[in-house]
Amino acid sequence: MSVVKSDLIKELANNYPNFLKKDLIKLFDIMIYEMQEALKRDERVELRDIFSLEPRLQKARISRNPKTSEKVNTPEKKSIFFKMSKEWAVKINEKK
Repeated sequence: MSVVKSDLIKELANNYPNFLKKDLIKLFDIMIYEMQEALKRDERVELRDIFSLEPRLQKARISRNPKTSEKVNTPEKKSIFFKMSKEWAVKINEKK
């Protein structure tokens, strides 16, 4: 299941009618931007009781092309490690 930004903004606008929609969009954009910048600086991002994001460095290695079995050098790269909180996992998996 994927979530679209417009659906999130619509849900927030319904839950918080005192906020203008354009302010919610701006707030959401700032939040996403700040998360991206923190990850670029190799900092951990945590939304308490929801999830955490952590940049991790994958070492350079020699991998194999599955089609040709040829060895290929894979350079070092960053990846993002996502971890969901236990409470959120329970809420998502509970049956209605």
